[in-house]
Amino acid sequence: MGGSDATRAIPEVTGVEQAKQALGARLRELRKEARLSGARLADLAGWQPSKVSKIEHGRQVPTEQDLADWCQLTKSELALPDLVATVRNVNAAYLEWKRVVAGGHARRQRQSIELEGVTRLVRGFDPLIPTGLLQTRAYAEAILRRCIDFVGGADDLAEAVEARMQRQRVLREGVHKFHFLIGEPALYTGVGDDAVRIEQLEHLLELMDLTRLVLGVVPKTAEFLYTVTNFVMYDRRRVHVETATAQLTITQPGELAYYDRVFAALTERAVYADNAGALIATAISG
Repeated sequence: MGGSDATRAIPEVTGVEQAKQALGARLRELRKEARLSGARLADLAGWQPSKVSKIEHGRQVPTEQDLADWCQLTKSELALPDLVATVRNVNAAYLEWKRVVAGGHARRQRQSIELEGVTRLVRGFDPLIPTGLLQTRAYAEAILRRCIDFVGGADDLAEAVEARMQRQRVLREGVHKFHFLIGEPALYTGVGDDAVRIEQLEHLLELMDLTRLVLGVVPKTAEFLYTVTNFVMYDRRRVHVETATAQLTITQPGELAYYDRVFAALTERAVYADNAGALIATAISG
């Protein structure tokens, strides 16, 4: 793969996956130090033989009881507190959407208000739609309607839309700064009817006048970087990544550094100001 150094060494697994693999490697060390085979450990614990292999290779997250049994059988009880803390962090980092929206989609929007309110620099990329802070009311309503129908949870559409609109006050208040990138295909994604899409694009042109907001478009002709999904970075403290089934919260410094590099590489590929406006205008007229 070509490109600058900023495009290389991007990890093929998420921070959650790496944490699971690291946990498995540590447990494998404890088993080997106790001179137990995987089959013998499984037999002593009353598990299926494949369970030990799945845990050690990061394909299965052990329960806290699994960890207690593992440490007891390998005579490594002193390691148990750290192992329990690790597995709790893994479980907390990966939140299934049904859990995220269990209290309603509006509640999730209000949580974003709190997070964005204490963040000085918000950066984000989305290949398919403008991020929530940039959406018009009609566009947000169409997006949230689809989310509620797809993910489930409380059908609190009106309240969720209003909360998303309240979030956008941060664009004009305080000392926050924003740098958002969208893929050129996002200018053509069907959301609502065509009038909704065009209104959204015209809104993006208006937002480009905000001094605290930098808005770039990554052209569809840009050089391939890596398989990159949507993500939002809050200062250099945490990153949120949305998948089809869950929201990942990444706080590990090493992983945060990779997202910095990804964003820098996308920035190099993006166009801004008049060039970005021209792409948006073309999408409006087309």
